[in-house]
Amino acid sequence: MKNILNKAIAIIAISIAFASCSSDEIAITGTGNLGVEFDNAFGANDLILGTQANTTSNSEMLKISTVKYIISNIVLTKEDGTTFTYPKSQSYFIIDESDSNKRVAELEGIPAGNYTKIKFGLGVDKAQWELGAIGQGDFLAQAQAAGMMWSWSAGYKFVAFEGTFTSPTVTTAKDFKVHTGQTGTDYNYTEVTLDLPTNAMVRTTITPEIHVVSDVSKIIDGTNKFKLSDNATIMGGSSLALITANLSNMFTVAHVHND
Repeated sequence: MKNILNKAIAIIAISIAFASCSSDEIAITGTGNLGVEFDNAFGANDLILGTQANTTSNSEMLKISTVKYIISNIVLTKEDGTTFTYPKSQSYFIIDESDSNKRVAELEGIPAGNYTKIKFGLGVDKAQWELGAIGQGDFLAQAQAAGMMWSWSAGYKFVAFEGTFTSPTVTTAKDFKVHTGQTGTDYNYTEVTLDLPTNAMVRTTITPEIHVVSDVSKIIDGTNKFKLSDNATIMGGSSLALITANLSNMFTVAHVHND
């Protein structure tokens, strides 16, 4: 009787394990959706446009009116190391702090799986731009409407960072503009890879959201520091390569929602 009971318990245990395995296999087949939210901040503070006083390490006080940037070429890495590259024709998003509907990149048709990393570009890659105006599809019109083009020959603005500032030497508020993009022989496109603190569990029934914090103070106050009182309009020259280097450290992942 004891042997029969032990065998019965073993059979039940194996059945439960098999059912669990089968259930998990079913859960990670098919495709699902994924959101990537970009939450802009200045240092440790959530960014508020227009009124918030933001102080740099150079003792300049900024009131920021515009933060826009282009996110592109998204690649997701699964826990087994395999990657999924989001279709290039759909992989260009304008993030705009002034519009709550334009702070999340909504990705569709993602293979179900547990994702541990995200990589994305900041700007429009040169290969895409070299396809010409017709090759840009609908995104060219979107960028023009959002003010994220200098001109077709000059190309896209990758980042638009604007507002007013004062400093110990500039006591009356003065406008500033920092725009990055192609300048001379420097294209100034960069890519960022971020580890996720917890897996993004894409399922047919689960749409995760990766919450990315973008510290815009890093644009001019990162590894390379700029004084707006020396130059309040930065749109070209050697400065853009240094700002592009700063942008690589602008992003962190705060958390992942799996619901």
